[in-house]
Amino acid sequence: MDLLWNAYGAPSDQEEDTGQGEGQHRPLQRPLPAPKRFRSEAYVPPQSPAPPLVFPPEPSGRYVSKRERAILAAAVAASSTASAPLPPPHLHPSTSVASPGHLLASAGMDQTVNVWNVWSRNQQKARVFRCHNAAVKDVRWSSDGLSVLSCGYDCSSRLVDVEKGMETQIFKEDQTVEVIRFHPDNSSLFLSGGSKGVLRLWDIRVGTVVKEYLKGLGPILDVEFSLDGKNFLCSSDTSNSRISENSIIVWDVLRQVPLSNQVYTEAYTCTCVRYHPSDCCFVAQSNGNYIAIFSARPPFKMDKSKRYEMHGVCGFPIKCNFSLDGKQIASGSSDGCVYFYSYKSSELLRKIKAFDQACIDVAFHPLIPDIVASCSWTGEISVFG
Repeated sequence: MDLLWNAYGAPSDQEEDTGQGEGQHRPLQRPLPAPKRFRSEAYVPPQSPAPPLVFPPEPSGRYVSKRERAILAAAVAASSTASAPLPPPHLHPSTSVASPGHLLASAGMDQTVNVWNVWSRNQQKARVFRCHNAAVKDVRWSSDGLSVLSCGYDCSSRLVDVEKGMETQIFKEDQTVEVIRFHPDNSSLFLSGGSKGVLRLWDIRVGTVVKEYLKGLGPILDVEFSLDGKNFLCSSDTSNSRISENSIIVWDVLRQVPLSNQVYTEAYTCTCVRYHPSDCCFVAQSNGNYIAIFSARPPFKMDKSKRYEMHGVCGFPIKCNFSLDGKQIASGSSDGCVYFYSYKSSELLRKIKAFDQACIDVAFHPLIPDIVASCSWTGEISVFG
């Protein structure tokens, strides 16, 4: 789950009155430009008219940025929405939320990628993309929020322009593509991991592989870039005698070498790896029914005194995610609940029953910290707060 972008308006021109003498005319004040619509409104289906939003009066001449309008609009809409279940679109979905937070992308076993307008009750499905020829495994928003990147069992990753509703690029491989991630500093680069254990760094500008990471791994379960983009984590299904060596590997992006391949030495695979948004650490969702935490500095030691362990994994591809401020960890669970842990103390803060079947992914709202999207093994998606 995913993948987030912030909408910023272009800086306004500052106009100041300069009284330069009685003989000179004062420049005429131009009216403020009309507020711009969100980019996504160009393709959202028509909805029943909603009552106009009333914003507090602003000082004369103050520029209200696009991002600020988005935050105010989302906050007003969210105030009346406690739970927003979406109709089941497809089996085993993966979810990714885009800022300003009214769009949610999902991918599933029905070969489609759906873009949802989560605040709309009548026209929730904004776009449906049928670019893949087989089940879709993962979906991610680009940093500018104008495109989604998806991958799947048709051995390809596909970039789609959301506004135009058309596929713009296809990246073919010789393996099922299990997971994808955009580079945090360069949106033209993305990392893919597949069923043959091969990791590839792609450049969208030229449409080719620029780096390849090989170590004889099993199927790649998850990948995650570090905050500075210099390293990345990968977890793989190494169900053999070397499971304690290659379950989690820290890679150097430029040198294409492992910095460590003995990070997690217990006899379990890890379905998910996530860096903390500010602290120098990362977590891994273990098939041992707990989340382990590690230092992000060499030698990447596991903190054996702390783990998050009230939920269940039980063989499902359960994901977890940090909140925006890093104070909470949310995890899916095999019992259909979403579990919220304190990052500092590892205490269970609360759990919410979301589905009858396993909850496999969770994603925090990019602007409103109490809003969380989740999806189930049977294809249901729920947004609640």
